[in-house]
Amino acid sequence: QVQLVESGGGLVQAGGSLRLSCAASERTFSAYRTAWFRQAPGKERQFVAAVRWSADITYYADFVKGRFTISRDNAKNTVYLQMDSLKPEDTAVYYCAAKGYGMPTSEPYDYWGQGTQVTVSS
Repeated sequence: QVQLVESGGGLVQAGGSLRLSCAASERTFSAYRTAWFRQAPGKERQFVAAVRWSADITYYADFVKGRFTISRDNAKNTVYLQMDSLKPEDTAVYYCAAKGYGMPTSEPYDYWGQGTQVTVSS
C-alpha cells in the first residue's frame, strides 16, 4: 500500500509560481507512474501531468504545457510539480496519484493523496 502526501499548495497572485511535492511511503515508488490531477469546485477532476519511472518520459495536459514541469527524485521518493505563470483558472485542489501500469495520462489510478489547495488570485 503506497501512501502519498502532497504539500506546497497555497495562495499566489496571477503570474506567480508554486512548487507542489508528493512524498511516497515506499521505496518501490520509483517504479510507479505518478501523476498530478486537479479538481476545481463544480468541475470534474482533470489530468495535469505525469511522469514514468524514467524521469525522461513526461506527459502534460495542453493547458499547462510550457508553464508546469513535473519531475521526480527517486532517492527521496518524491515527485514535484513546478507551476509557473499561474492563472486564476489554475485554482483547484491538486492531487498526486500513482499506479504500476496503464496509460499515465488517464484514470484509474491505484493510489491517491489527500490533495492540496492551490488558489490563484487575479
